[in-house]
Amino acid sequence: MITRRDGHGMVATGESHRVTPAELFFDLAFVYAITQVTALMAADPTVTRLLGAGVVLALLWFCWCCFAWLGNVVRADAGALFGVLVVVMAGVFVVSLTVPEVYTDAQGGVNAPLVFVLCYGAFRALHLIAYWISHPNDARLRATLRKTALTSVLPPFLILLAGSFFTGPTQILIWLCAVLVDYAAIYVLRASGWRVASPGHFAERHGLIVIIALGESIVAVGVGARGYPLTYPVLVAAVGALLIAAMLWRLYFRQLSDAAEERILAVDGDVRTRLAGEVYTFLHLPLVGGIVLTALGVESLVHQVADTKHYDLSEPLHGLAAWALPGGVGLFLLAVSAIRWRIGRLSAVLLAGGALCSVAGVGVVHIPGLLALAMVAVLLLVAVALHHREVRTRTVAERGQPGGAGHSGGAKHGAQEESAIVPVPKT
Repeated sequence: MITRRDGHGMVATGESHRVTPAELFFDLAFVYAITQVTALMAADPTVTRLLGAGVVLALLWFCWCCFAWLGNVVRADAGALFGVLVVVMAGVFVVSLTVPEVYTDAQGGVNAPLVFVLCYGAFRALHLIAYWISHPNDARLRATLRKTALTSVLPPFLILLAGSFFTGPTQILIWLCAVLVDYAAIYVLRASGWRVASPGHFAERHGLIVIIALGESIVAVGVGARGYPLTYPVLVAAVGALLIAAMLWRLYFRQLSDAAEERILAVDGDVRTRLAGEVYTFLHLPLVGGIVLTALGVESLVHQVADTKHYDLSEPLHGLAAWALPGGVGLFLLAVSAIRWRIGRLSAVLLAGGALCSVAGVGVVHIPGLLALAMVAVLLLVAVALHHREVRTRTVAERGQPGGAGHSGGAKHGAQEESAIVPVPKT
């Protein structure tokens, strides 16, 4: 670990840097934020509200990513940066409180959309200021920070500010434009002066936010059953939901995370930065979004099973909830498939499974909710098992070839099921 401090007490990191307790503390603020996004969808499960919740999630995700990148090059638990993180945590908590009213501001209180936008602008400004202070001699990075401020921060902030004076679909569309401008600008600038000092830290950091999202899908079981008597069908639904969360966990942490980390570790410079941005900043958003959607489906199902006065066990899920249960899993599978393609190999199994789950909502509306949950769980279990077999078969074949992954010396063995990466063309 590098312990160089600048005049503001910031400590630079090295390639061996890992996640600090300060960053784990910082992530606690996003636990509630993600829960509020699910609640925003559940309160009005329509396509319009789904789009609006997606916009809010994308904005929150970008705030989190900004400080994940910063914490990769400067220690979050030392110097001025820890103070910045505490301020941002307070802001995120305030933002979380505004989420239920962000599109339908309640009378008699603060202007929730405006508070949301002002906090978001403050997050982005603090991120750029902290980066500027921590790298006083990096002319290339400072030039990128100026470009980022003028393209990815100021224009989206002004668009969000304008949108906060509208409501409903108009506000959602205006804010969506802000998100598209923001992400497009960062995509263009993704390798212009930014740096990934520690791939291990970067992978671990994003793994933790995936854990937080999975935790939300488990919490959704309790939220759906709250206020109702505990019954055997509720217990069955809870076990099924936990099985789905476990399979998502296994797919990410046993079959993907190490592979992504090793691929990024194998390159450096702008190639590493570009790859890390695409794999983590961009492709992890739909992955986390898939978990949030799954949580919505689980919460709706458990509520329906628990509320025996208004629903029968033979009744199917309806509307958005019927699609969210399999669709969230499908989005997760498609995101994992896209990440695998970006780091070297596209998985036909995950691609097919993701596509099937994404359209399964058409059938879910015709079968009992518990049966739909069981079918999604079985389908996911089969997809994970077939993907494991697919990876094993490919790895064994490539290790038997000269110059294959088995001869590179870079693959891990043992508990992790896929960390042998096939050489891919340079980006």
